[in-house]
Amino acid sequence: MAVGKGVGMILEISKDSTSRRIYNLLRQEIINLNLAPGLNISEKDISEKFKVSRTPVREAFVRLSQEGLLNIYPQKGSFVSLIDLSSVEEARFMREHLERAVVRLACEEFPREKILQLEMNLKFQEMYMESHDHKKIFVADEEFHELIFDGCNKKNIWATISGMESDFQRIRLLRLTSKLRWDIVYSQHFDICNAIKNQKPDLGEKTMKEHLTMVNFDKHQLKEDFPEYFK
Repeated sequence: MAVGKGVGMILEISKDSTSRRIYNLLRQEIINLNLAPGLNISEKDISEKFKVSRTPVREAFVRLSQEGLLNIYPQKGSFVSLIDLSSVEEARFMREHLERAVVRLACEEFPREKILQLEMNLKFQEMYMESHDHKKIFVADEEFHELIFDGCNKKNIWATISGMESDFQRIRLLRLTSKLRWDIVYSQHFDICNAIKNQKPDLGEKTMKEHLTMVNFDKHQLKEDFPEYFK
């Protein structure tokens, strides 16, 4: 009897693992805009693409719907959600105030190895700028901010932010693929790193605020350039 229960548990874990994998893959595709806002996707097509049954795909769809990345309409289909500017602003507001507080902590005390990681991250940003690799720039940008939280022992706060900023991430990636002056963003990252290294909390907070409020100036322009992507 005990063996039977054990086998059932293994199967359950396996199903959950497949559902989580599909969810993570689809979420990344949506954030990266490979699955564009407004696109109709079906459980059947996704299950065939990943060679899995429709059950874990359905579970992944439900989770994406709960996160606001997918709209499921009975009898009509499932559609990648349009970008909601109110959600973008809410996430930006949260990030601005939390990151201003965290960067002040970082300027007071920050591990030397984390400073080296920030500097290495900046080198990668330079390299991706030269090759115009927007998606790698986006990943490096996120990693730069995550390193600051990690160095201040605030990883759980970063995880909370990451779980609430899907629309914010999409608009940032959309901005990277348009006419963003990445040299300005890089310069701000460079100044933030130096503020941390030289223990200048006022400069660090000021630069972080400027960095995160940049979205305010171009999100309406992006809506004009890509009207089909927005609510």
